[in-house]
Amino acid sequence: MSRPKIQRTICGGPAKSCFKPNGIPMDKLENIAMDSDEFEALRLVDLLKMQQQQAAIQMGVSRQTLANVLKLARFKLMDCLTNGKALLMQNAHEEKL
Repeated sequence: MSRPKIQRTICGGPAKSCFKPNGIPMDKLENIAMDSDEFEALRLVDLLKMQQQQAAIQMGVSRQTLANVLKLARFKLMDCLTNGKALLMQNAHEEKL
């Protein structure tokens, strides 16, 4: 049995809920879901240029947890950009449903 997910502090959110390649209908695309904590890790480290330790403190997780979340988020983002998949953003409310 896996450990329960620690509550994370999420301060930012995406401008849109979906990003996809132009000219291809959504029903023809493979979808990749990005969780709100993955988006927040990218925002803090890559956009705001925070050190991982500082970003981890802001999110309320360990530095290693932040690094793991960041690695997964970067993989998902590159998978979408490289392979032409749609990136769906989930907010914290949707993730709990």
